[in-house]
Amino acid sequence: MSGSDVRALVMPKWGLTMTQGVVVKWLVDEGADVEQGAELLDVETEKILSAVESPANGVLRRRVAAEGSTFPVGGLLGVIADADVADEAIDRFAATFEAEFTPETEAVAGEGPSPQQVDVNGHSLRYLKMGEGGEPAVLVHGFGGDLNNWLFNHEALSAERAVCALDLPGHGESSKNVGDGTVASLAQVVAGFMDAQGLPPAHLVGHSLGGAIAAELAATAPDRVRSLSLIASIGLGREFRPGFLDGFATARRRRQIKPVLEALFADPALVTRRLVNEVLQYKRLDGVEEALTAIARDLVADGQQTVSIRERLATYPGRVLVIWGGSDQIVPASHAAGLPDGMHVEVIDAVGHMPMMEASARVNQVLAAQFEGRLTA
Repeated sequence: MSGSDVRALVMPKWGLTMTQGVVVKWLVDEGADVEQGAELLDVETEKILSAVESPANGVLRRRVAAEGSTFPVGGLLGVIADADVADEAIDRFAATFEAEFTPETEAVAGEGPSPQQVDVNGHSLRYLKMGEGGEPAVLVHGFGGDLNNWLFNHEALSAERAVCALDLPGHGESSKNVGDGTVASLAQVVAGFMDAQGLPPAHLVGHSLGGAIAAELAATAPDRVRSLSLIASIGLGREFRPGFLDGFATARRRRQIKPVLEALFADPALVTRRLVNEVLQYKRLDGVEEALTAIARDLVADGQQTVSIRERLATYPGRVLVIWGGSDQIVPASHAAGLPDGMHVEVIDAVGHMPMMEASARVNQVLAAQFEGRLTA
């Protein structure tokens, strides 16, 4: 940052439906030196509590947003500049920003991509596409999740390419019939989705169950997969948190589902009331419990994983990236050890089973490097 540069720290947009966020806590003091990517404050949205990162190196010259206040997306939270920028220049910058700012709900309401439905192999699948061109990527969520699991990643990853996220059968707003619910059959659905979208070979990114699905597709149809990225994937070891799948599948009340969701994160405070309510709303849909139970039956037996993808990975000739949270309580990060030579492994400290949400900036950075072939084993 040059001596005359002043940068706005603004309320980010995490997901298509976000219009505002609540400032929970500042993590750095006014006047502190900050680096690009450093976490400056915690913000609570309708979905989750997450940290807002610095857009540049410099000094946090002004904390505009008070803790407890609600700000629209794009609203001014703070000002970052070099120490030699005069206070008067900071004041003018903040005043001009506020005078010219128009909240998104007024400026661009109804614009931007929206989820669509497509019929694939007898399933109605909800999906969201962002970006255009390039080598496409497909994001595959985990057990009990949906395309909103990628709300911190989807837009960032689509800057250079088309990126599609879908709801697997039995999840989100896709149809609830999962057939036999096996990883192999779900991989066929993902392949059918790619066919329906007319996608060329794509970069596959899978989280947890989605990792096993992506690995299955890469093993059976390697020519369809440009690269493979596995985030906290099942299938790389035997251990699995006892009772997690059944607890998620059968929970119908807040007191039942809240501890299950909290186990997904290193910091249970990230689980908001809105997130709990949305999961409960999904859980109460007809066919959901049966769908999740069928899928769980193929994943774990007697408290241990029954799916194995290590041998499948060994047959895939393309680039493989493995990302894990060092504090994962569902599937231990030790499962990232002993993988075939040539794979890049990234273990992120103090992060749980949802690295793409808890450490989104780092995950986005590593995934972009994977897509572009810049990672080394």
